[in-house]
Amino acid sequence: MNQSLIMNQKFLKKCVIKFLLLFILVTVSCISADKTKAEGESKEKEEDEWAMADEIVAGLDPVTFPDVTYNIKDFGAVADGKTGNKEAFQKAVTTCSEDGGGKIIVPKGNYYMDGPLVFKSNVNIELQEGALLNFSHDEKDYLPAVLVRWEGTEVYNYSPLIYAYKAKNIALTGKGTVNGNGSKNFSNWKTLQQPDKKILRKMGQDLTPVYERVFGEGHKLRPSLFQPYGCTNVRLEGVTLLDSPFWVIHPTFCDNVIIRGVSVDSYNTNNDGADPESCTNVLIEDCDFRTGDDSIAIKAGRDNDAWRIGRPTENVVIRNCNFFSKINGVCIGSEMSGGVRNVFIENINMPQSSNAIYFKANLDRGGYIENVYVRNIKTDTVRNAFIRFEPNYKNQKSSFNPTIFNNFIIEDVSCNHNEEVGIYLAGIREDYPIKNITIKNVNIKETPVPYVMENAENIKFLNVKANGKLLDENPKKKKLIPLKTL
Repeated sequence: MNQSLIMNQKFLKKCVIKFLLLFILVTVSCISADKTKAEGESKEKEEDEWAMADEIVAGLDPVTFPDVTYNIKDFGAVADGKTGNKEAFQKAVTTCSEDGGGKIIVPKGNYYMDGPLVFKSNVNIELQEGALLNFSHDEKDYLPAVLVRWEGTEVYNYSPLIYAYKAKNIALTGKGTVNGNGSKNFSNWKTLQQPDKKILRKMGQDLTPVYERVFGEGHKLRPSLFQPYGCTNVRLEGVTLLDSPFWVIHPTFCDNVIIRGVSVDSYNTNNDGADPESCTNVLIEDCDFRTGDDSIAIKAGRDNDAWRIGRPTENVVIRNCNFFSKINGVCIGSEMSGGVRNVFIENINMPQSSNAIYFKANLDRGGYIENVYVRNIKTDTVRNAFIRFEPNYKNQKSSFNPTIFNNFIIEDVSCNHNEEVGIYLAGIREDYPIKNITIKNVNIKETPVPYVMENAENIKFLNVKANGKLLDENPKKKKLIPLKTL
């Protein structure tokens, strides 16, 4: 072989090597650029989604009132802890509302309430520091029955302790306290209410006309502490709520709700801190809840009765709170048949709970839970699952109406100690998966089982650690294990 041919072969070999190296370099650069672009687009998308939370808050009416002040004592209120004050408060509320609105001042003192406090439009009741509304524990004081939603079904029942019906611009504010005295009577109804609960649920399923669903006297369905019903512009701010008979804060069919700087200390059965139900444009911030049940349970009605009404809960922002719960931390469901969407939860401290971040429904519910964004949650001890998706809650069903679980982003959350499963993803079956769930920047320091997953689609674990180990970005099916259901 002549020298010229050998040189040409060497030259061609060098060219091929250079071309391959250049091709690899360009390919890697393109992949890196695409990845960077995708990451940038993902981050931008997340920022756009959280911008919606800012828009929700910015669009809220702050719920203000005319600069007119009334003193509750001018209407005959007596702060001796014994004299009934229901009539004095209702006289003040009626006068304030009919005269165009304003603020009713409740000075320091113990005001015994021998019946419900019923708001009317354009009234702000300010409980000054040291003021106590001390509610009766006699169920007869909460008659006649009024229209409420009870565990997701419409019914005429005992009046909530603080109630409003289709009022506009109402507020309960100040540094005072409301004591529901639920532990003195109503809390004992948990077992006694079972026959009534069964009857009411059948009425809801059968779509019995609401005017025929009359409970109250002779029945044992516990009333909520604070339930504005069908109201617009509601503000609850600064007050302390104690010892509720049932759910503590329960706005129902309301629009523009602000719950700010509220403390709850209530440990009876079913004492959820706040249950916004079929409400739109809700802000819960800077609150401290110590509860016997869920800290937050976002709801939208139960089964057929909720489908009849067709009103979702949407545009909810929950932020900057401390939740001390005997049961769950922040959850959606299980009464969510009207649908829940556009929920933003951030900056929450939850030292202990059964399940910290929990989304639940069952096969009677239908509806959907979608567009849910959670970030910056810190927990210490979680007994069941740190993050839990459960479309078949309690395995209860009389029909097959699965709930759609779609589009969740949970990021920057941590748990020090989990006793059962870190992440629990339990779709119903292959043709009804829970889907489009991104769990990102999560650290579960101790857990016996990092995750379980069945019937789930497009699930991403991005920088998710359990027991100090990084989990696969694309989790594989892992058989479910039974958990305690609360």
